[in-house]
Amino acid sequence: MSGVNKVILVGHLGKDPEVRSLESGAKVATFSLATSETYKNKEGQRVDQTEWHNIVVWRGLADIAEKFLKKGGQVYIEGRIRNRTYEKDGQKKYITEINADNLVLLGKKEALPGENRQTIADPPDFEQPGITEDLPF
Repeated sequence: MSGVNKVILVGHLGKDPEVRSLESGAKVATFSLATSETYKNKEGQRVDQTEWHNIVVWRGLADIAEKFLKKGGQVYIEGRIRNRTYEKDGQKKYITEINADNLVLLGKKEALPGENRQTIADPPDFEQPGITEDLPF
């Protein structure tokens, strides 16, 4: 049996997406997403804990992110965890990212384009191009 690498996140954007076009012509957008949970500690005090996630979207989803996602906006993300390394200033750097293949714009209706929430997904056979340049988001 093969493994499962599936991530589902609902959170708020920490910044507007950064969109770039690679030499191959493919677009890539990156942004940070904050997810928060609340719990009570041993003393009964309410504690808020926020986790930050690096999100990467490609091609058509990058276009959607560029047009509709804004800092503070709420979004539902489905994707896969990817760990990668790159070199910067002669030092090896490690980064964990969520490669999203589905997103749903959430939030107030008037903040969204059109009448309904927008669901956008890449086709299942979507392949990401190899990255040959330094991408330290």
